[in-house]
Amino acid sequence: MHKSLTRAVRSSFCVAGITASLITVSGLPAVAREAKETLPPAARVSSATVAGLQAPARILVDVWGIPHIYAGNEHDVFFLQGFNAARDRLWQIDLWRKRGLGLLAKDFGPSYVEQDRALRLFLYRGDMTAEWAAYGPKAKTYAEAFVAGINAYVADVREGGRPLPMEFRLAGTQPDLWSAEDVVRVRSHGLTRNVASEVRRAEVACAAGLEADRLRVKLEPPWTTKVPDGLDPCSVPKGVLALYDLATRPVAFAAPGQKAAMLHDPDTFLTEAAAQRDTIGSNNWVVAASRTATGRPILANDPHREHSVPSLRYIVGLNAPGLSVIGAGEPALPGISIGHNGTIAFGLTIFNVDQEDLYVYELNPADPNQYRYNGGWESMRVVHEKEDVKGEGARDLELKFTRHGPVLFVDEASHRAFAIRSVWFEPGTSAYFGSSDYMTARDWNGFLTAMRRWGAPSENQVYADVKGNIGWVPGGKTPRRVSYDGLMPVPGDGRYEWKGFLTLDELPRVYRPEQGWFASANQMNLPPDYPVAERKVGFEWSDAARWQRIAEVLGANTKMTLADAMDLQNDDTTMLGRRLVALLKPLSSDDANVRRGLDLLKGWDARDTADSAAAAVFEVWIANHLGATVAKAVAPKAADVIALDPASIPAIVPLLEKPDEGFGSDPAAARDRLLLTSLGEAVAEVTAKLGDDPSRWAWGKLHRALFTHALAPLADKATAAQLTVGPLAFAGAANVPRAATYRRTDYQLTAGASFRMVLDVGNWDASRVINTPGQSGDPYSPHYRDLAPLWAAGSYVPLLYSRAAVEAATAEAIVLTPR
Repeated sequence: MHKSLTRAVRSSFCVAGITASLITVSGLPAVAREAKETLPPAARVSSATVAGLQAPARILVDVWGIPHIYAGNEHDVFFLQGFNAARDRLWQIDLWRKRGLGLLAKDFGPSYVEQDRALRLFLYRGDMTAEWAAYGPKAKTYAEAFVAGINAYVADVREGGRPLPMEFRLAGTQPDLWSAEDVVRVRSHGLTRNVASEVRRAEVACAAGLEADRLRVKLEPPWTTKVPDGLDPCSVPKGVLALYDLATRPVAFAAPGQKAAMLHDPDTFLTEAAAQRDTIGSNNWVVAASRTATGRPILANDPHREHSVPSLRYIVGLNAPGLSVIGAGEPALPGISIGHNGTIAFGLTIFNVDQEDLYVYELNPADPNQYRYNGGWESMRVVHEKEDVKGEGARDLELKFTRHGPVLFVDEASHRAFAIRSVWFEPGTSAYFGSSDYMTARDWNGFLTAMRRWGAPSENQVYADVKGNIGWVPGGKTPRRVSYDGLMPVPGDGRYEWKGFLTLDELPRVYRPEQGWFASANQMNLPPDYPVAERKVGFEWSDAARWQRIAEVLGANTKMTLADAMDLQNDDTTMLGRRLVALLKPLSSDDANVRRGLDLLKGWDARDTADSAAAAVFEVWIANHLGATVAKAVAPKAADVIALDPASIPAIVPLLEKPDEGFGSDPAAARDRLLLTSLGEAVAEVTAKLGDDPSRWAWGKLHRALFTHALAPLADKATAAQLTVGPLAFAGAANVPRAATYRRTDYQLTAGASFRMVLDVGNWDASRVINTPGQSGDPYSPHYRDLAPLWAAGSYVPLLYSRAAVEAATAEAIVLTPR
């Protein structure tokens, strides 16, 4: 199905009759001579003057809503990137800034004060000279130009020269002006790994001992952890990360009279955080010219994050003398992080470095602002900041910091405090901003030079260039832990300190792999001979199932095409399904529900297609029944903790394949009983939801994509409908290449690949992309939702690069001149 769809979209576009002449600078396409510009007759053309623009420029928006910016100099191209981001996504980027800086209560009222306090704890507060220098020589100038462009648009809106977007009218707010420092000081949108798992592991250790934690998460490379000396795991409160939760969650809104920014239940937060091992990741791969049908490399990338509307990412082309890049980034940041520059291509996935630790302190009973360190008492740094609050006067926010980081929780009764150390507080760790450095690299060595500066999040970067070279390099600040492994909270008394960071040369990398391809999917990919004990990169990785399927397909295909790559991004084969069905094959039952489940799964092709009844049974089974049943039998004292964690299934499957004495005197028989019992419960649930007739069951009836705008609770019914995209029946699941994580309560899609890209390296106009639900943040724009049906069907649109191809596909031309 996918091949016909992708090829249909691919063949629906062609370029003919192009006469535009191109000027080239250093081999890069630059601005076309305006006299020869050839636009379709139906293209809308508008013009405007812009304060701060240095020279005339154009923004050509293609029929899929992708803007291609053509400017006369480097300042203007980043200025217009900011200007255009405000034009298309002003509410989104304004809220990103206000959230990140802890300014929500000023606009939205007192219920956001505590979230603002949490957010301010995680701001970068270090030296800004070191911060800018960490990203490369042009980082600051890029950010200054980008912010100037945003501010030019915001100033026009505030002065009435441009309409106030409807979201601001709905929320009763105005957009604010930015400073360049705002771009990099915000840290709380980054991804730094396992502090929630540290807390959950302490909870398991307290309830049943560390051995029981094997049911919750598999440690890779093989590793045996221990409770750190000086830590009582029972002393770690379940709600110790409440402020961390507030600082890392999206902004929520509620109808009048309801509190929007209230705390999550601690179990809910810890469970959601654990699920991110498999939901917040990505797939990427690169295939050498020798293994493709065209003789050119193919690079593919589909990052997985929480779904939202507007989309997390934004596709843009940036063109100026000496610069020509296209791809996706986050709309509040200059540059792109995934894409190509006409010479090299790049794509990323999470490389699971453990970049944070929770510290436990003994407080001085005579002074609660002092904690024991190296045998003495050290004082916390206490910061007071004023916060304007809508509807009332300014409030004082008290923020406390130890030498390691912000204080998140104080247990006054036991004289303990808890703080987090994170790479977020190191220079150069603004999430994804480092891509402004590598996006202009011209070869592998230049790319490595930029990656040496990469801070966060930790990434697997795949690379390809027009000379046919391919490679992989992971990057990110990697703490050097000597006396401990980072898997549990540790005393903050000086015994457990980071000893600097690993260098890029201490991490593995591959250039021109002999097998002719490389792929990553957040799985543990350290080489077998990697010195794990000396370089404790991390031990909690995503399940390898996605990578196993990708590797299976890439290894078998010696002449890969772009269509093959698109099909693989939409592949819904579940390797976990294959393994569990193999365990069910020899089993039988007299129970009607169990027999129905066995009949469906034994004949299943292990694909989570939207129309599959067996897929519905399988996903319901592993989401809500199998893990809980096994945990209660094997580790009853920790069952309530482990059963709350759906990400535990990849850890449980190997135990089911090789049951041990934990299952009882007859492990295999006990295992079989647990499989059948839990399967029967799953069939009963599917029956209750979809009816008694299995012929009418389908995974897509449960698993649906619904993009709900954060402001929907404030809107009337008609406006809320305009803000909402979907529902759309959807295939896939968390552990298949077509990553599509869902809520356990109703199986609604929550995270996955909202953006997909497949690049034909060297024949760039043949490349394909999709970004759901659409490019625009304006609910009334045709590009707000136009890409969602294509995305749900596994289809793509062209990612055009040459000026001629862009002109031929232009739907709107915006001509801009200095004011």
